[in-house]
Amino acid sequence: MDTSDRPARLSVGVLGAGRVGSVLGAALAQAGHRVVAASGVSDASRRRADDLLGVELSRPDEVMRKAELILLTVPDDVLPGLVSGLAATGADLRGKLLMHASGAYGLGVLQPATDVGALPLALHPVMTFTGRGDDFGRLNGCTFGVTAPDQLRPVAEALVIEMGGEPVWINDRDRPLYHAAVAGAANHMVTLIAESQDLLSRIGVEHPGRMLGPLLGAALDNVLRLGITGLTGPVVRGDAETVRKHVDALILAAPEAADAYIALARLTADRALAAGLLKPEAAERLLDALGGNIWT
Repeated sequence: MDTSDRPARLSVGVLGAGRVGSVLGAALAQAGHRVVAASGVSDASRRRADDLLGVELSRPDEVMRKAELILLTVPDDVLPGLVSGLAATGADLRGKLLMHASGAYGLGVLQPATDVGALPLALHPVMTFTGRGDDFGRLNGCTFGVTAPDQLRPVAEALVIEMGGEPVWINDRDRPLYHAAVAGAANHMVTLIAESQDLLSRIGVEHPGRMLGPLLGAALDNVLRLGITGLTGPVVRGDAETVRKHVDALILAAPEAADAYIALARLTADRALAAGLLKPEAAERLLDALGGNIWT
C-alpha cells in the first residue's frame, strides 16, 4: 500500500512490543499512521521494535506522552495492573485512544483509564502469532473481535479495516464466551494434532504430518461448510467396539490422553445425537464403551 501521498493521521505508541503489538503497530504504519514509540523488556522486543516498528524502545511514560493511539499489547494477566498503573501515575490520558488486543477482556479492564479521559477500544485479532516472519501477512483478511463505546465504533472498525482485517462486533458482556470459542478451537486443535503426531511417531510413522495433513484439511473444510453434519468417524457411525478399542489402546500407550479422548467422544456423541445423526440405541452402546453418561 502506497501511503506517501497522505499524511499520518495518528501517532501510535506500543506498550508491549511483543508478537502481537509489533505486528499491529507495523500494520497501522503501513496504513499511513506513524509509530512514534514502543516499550518492551526483552531482546526480542528490541529487535521487533527496530525491524517492524522502526523505533528504539522507550520508557512507558514516554510512549504515553508521545502517542495519540496507544496499543496495550501485553499478556492478559498483566493488562489490569498495567491500566491501573497508568491511571495512577497521573499521566494525561484525556482524548487518547487506548486499545488492547485481548480477546477475553472487554472495556471494563480499561475503566481506570476511561475514568480519567481515555477513549477505550478492544480490538482482538482472531489469529495466532508465533513470532515468525509470516505473522504480518496473516493480518490480511483476518477477523477482529471489536468492542467499543457506540460513539467510537466507527473509529474502531476503521482501524481494523486499515490493518487489513474484517471487523466483527462483539458485545462487551460476550467477550469471555467469544474468546473461549476462538481460543478453544485453535489452541486445543494444536494440542490434539500434536498428540496424534506423537502417537503415530511411537508406532514408527516417519512423517505423521504428511499422513494427517489431507485428513485434517478435509475435516476442517467439512465442518466450516457443513457444521456438525460434516462429522464422520466411529462415534457418529455408532461403532462402539471401535471406540472401546481406542480407549483401551490409549490407556496403555498414553493414559494422559485417554481422558481427553473420552471427554471429546462424549461431546461428539452428544452433538451427533442432538442433530439426529446418531440413533439412541447406538448412543447407548457408545455410553457403555465410554464408561459414562453421554447426557451429563
